Amino acid sequence: MDVQTLRAEAFKALHERDGAFIMANPWDAGSAKLLASMGFEALASTSAGLAFSLGRADAEGALSLDDTLHNARAIVDATALPVAADLENGFGDLPEDCAQAILRAAEAGLVGGSIEDATTRSDAPIYDMGLAVERIRAAAQAARSLPFTFTLCARAENLLHERMDLDDTILRLQAYAEAGADVLYAPGLRSADEVRAVVQALAPKPVNVLMGLAGVPLSVNQLQDLGVRRISVGSSLARAAFGALQRAALEIREQGTFSYAEQSMTFAQLNDLFRR
Repeated sequence: MDVQTLRAEAFKALHERDGAFIMANPWDAGSAKLLASMGFEALASTSAGLAFSLGRADAEGALSLDDTLHNARAIVDATALPVAADLENGFGDLPEDCAQAILRAAEAGLVGGSIEDATTRSDAPIYDMGLAVERIRAAAQAARSLPFTFTLCARAENLLHERMDLDDTILRLQAYAEAGADVLYAPGLRSADEVRAVVQALAPKPVNVLMGLAGVPLSVNQLQDLGVRRISVGSSLARAAFGALQRAALEIREQGTFSYAEQSMTFAQLNDLFRR
């Protein structure tokens, strides 16, 4: 088998084994290499992390499919791990746009990707159910046309857009599963009861849960006990890095000291990591 097929099979197997795995979210090749060196088994790009690294806002159409796939290719090439991509809403409203995003993601070396039902429009932030399902069906058909197993994740974005309707979120995820999605994902779940409800409603399909949200204290062990199969951290690692940068800069500006350097990785550590 070629490299992409091997990575695809490894990624598929992670979703099928007992317990949960953590899919870390780098925002560039350097962060991907660091995470891979720490033993993570799979990676996924983060649209917000990429947008922030480029000085742009997230979820406002500031990234193109080309931007996303250029970044994803750099992450794919940086490590030997399977890599999935945040493909946002497929970069278009039509089912054909979602299908094209999947095919182009595969060309970039990716073995998985997510399509969400958010429109990027403030007046109507979530696609109507019928269109949302057709978009996932088209993405699934594109994924099945590939010569390797491409893991399609369908995202229901209600909770990130102040539509706090868990019943509708679950109905959407069930419809996306029937349309061919391999993994289901509702970013914004904040309690064990919410996670349990989603996992039970989608069983036996694997569910991805987003962590790294302030005020959500669930641990890996707790999520695993709830039946979660995949845990991602979205933009939280990128935000942690920007937070460290901000704290260091504030120390310099406000105190005139440089103690932040005591907690930084050394030049030698980073050079050695990136030399490999």
